[in-house]
Amino acid sequence: VQLVESGGGLMQPGGSLRLSCVASGYALDDNCMGWFRQVPGKGREGVATIETGFGTTTYAEFVKGRFTISQDNAKNTLYLQMDSLKPEDTAKYYCAVRNGENCPPKALQWPRRLFGYWGQGTQVTVS
Repeated sequence: VQLVESGGGLMQPGGSLRLSCVASGYALDDNCMGWFRQVPGKGREGVATIETGFGTTTYAEFVKGRFTISQDNAKNTLYLQMDSLKPEDTAKYYCAVRNGENCPPKALQWPRRLFGYWGQGTQVTVS
């Protein structure tokens, strides 16, 4: 299993970015996947998850209404559309996948415990 993120960069407040996560080594269409972020000195926090077989999504409160997680099964790619960006969204963003078609209730709160495969991350800076 390999996950490769891209799409990060520098953006002004109020702007938009779309992150991509290309998956290889497995089919994306029946798993729990998520986007997480981390700033230096802090733990990794959940941003959004999706049950790729059902399309069920969950968002952290601080991104609701601004970020959208989605998938393209034909491209085996996970996306995170980020709108109305704020300086506090600055972080390194990671995608991750866990085996199983359902996301556990604590998927956003316990990322390292519940997700077994991670990408290398892509930096997002809002300034």
